[in-house]
Amino acid sequence: MVGQECGFFLSPAGARNLRSNIRMDIPHPIDQRLTALEIKASFTEDLVEQLNQVIIRQQTQIDALIFEIQRLREHSRDAGAGPSGSPRDELPPHY
Repeated sequence: MVGQECGFFLSPAGARNLRSNIRMDIPHPIDQRLTALEIKASFTEDLVEQLNQVIIRQQTQIDALIFEIQRLREHSRDAGAGPSGSPRDELPPHY
């Protein structure tokens, strides 16, 4: 009988139940694949969240750069409307 070497005895039905319970503890290939897919899905969710944060940061930087370009264009437009008509008429700074 099963278990004699340990000092206890099981009936054949008990041995079958013991074997079926032991098999339940062994992961099946489908369970392993499902676990692997769950892990991949979790990592994918984390990666998507990180990429979303990068996109938000980049959009904020793009908006700031657009604002800066508009400000510089207005500044150059205002500076270009000064008294001198041509840059050739201006003296270099060292004169």
